[in-house]
Amino acid sequence: MVILSGLFLGSCFAEDAVTLQRLRHVIHSSRHLGAHGVGHNNDSLKTLSRTVTPAEIPGLINLASDKGFRVGVQFALASQCEAAIFPVREAFVGHKIIFLDAQDIMQLIEGFDGCPPEARQRAANMRSEIDALAELETARLQKEAKEKAAEDARIQFNALKLTDPQQAKHLTKEEREEIFHRSLKAMGLIENGPMTPAQKDLVDRMYRTMVLGESGNRPPN
Repeated sequence: MVILSGLFLGSCFAEDAVTLQRLRHVIHSSRHLGAHGVGHNNDSLKTLSRTVTPAEIPGLINLASDKGFRVGVQFALASQCEAAIFPVREAFVGHKIIFLDAQDIMQLIEGFDGCPPEARQRAANMRSEIDALAELETARLQKEAKEKAAEDARIQFNALKLTDPQQAKHLTKEEREEIFHRSLKAMGLIENGPMTPAQKDLVDRMYRTMVLGESGNRPPN
């Protein structure tokens, strides 16, 4: 069973590789000579609409991170009209396609006369939705960054209290552990991670002084 599973996975990977190679060839071949040289234009959309199928949309999304094919992928996805709208939205939400690319794809669908009017309108609506989703994501990241900065400032302020025996008495064990773990992280160490004997000894002494409040001059057992 294990051998069969391995063969199946190997076959899937091989098929994916063949699909991506075919898509690269199709996208490259769809370029046309225009005012700015050889590139992708409305004629490319028409060509790609005949050579790419909706079943290959997942492969195109996987290819979106390839900088050399970024623009070509936009045109290839846009050529699929209605079939590409929701998958592109999901790819944006899943961070597989960046905001600008998702917007460009919807805009290409809007302007492609090979797409039905209904699909072009849905693309326009989706472009607005993606814009709103991007604003929400930006607001979320800003909020998280602000909260993290406040949390770091609080722990750092508590760390300063450890230098004053009177203020240190008012720190809870949880606050002391936060300081301890923050110090380990700054040193590139993990409490239960791989360490040399010297590092383990240092971490043990740090735990006893920072968390347990023992004297740093305590002799080893």
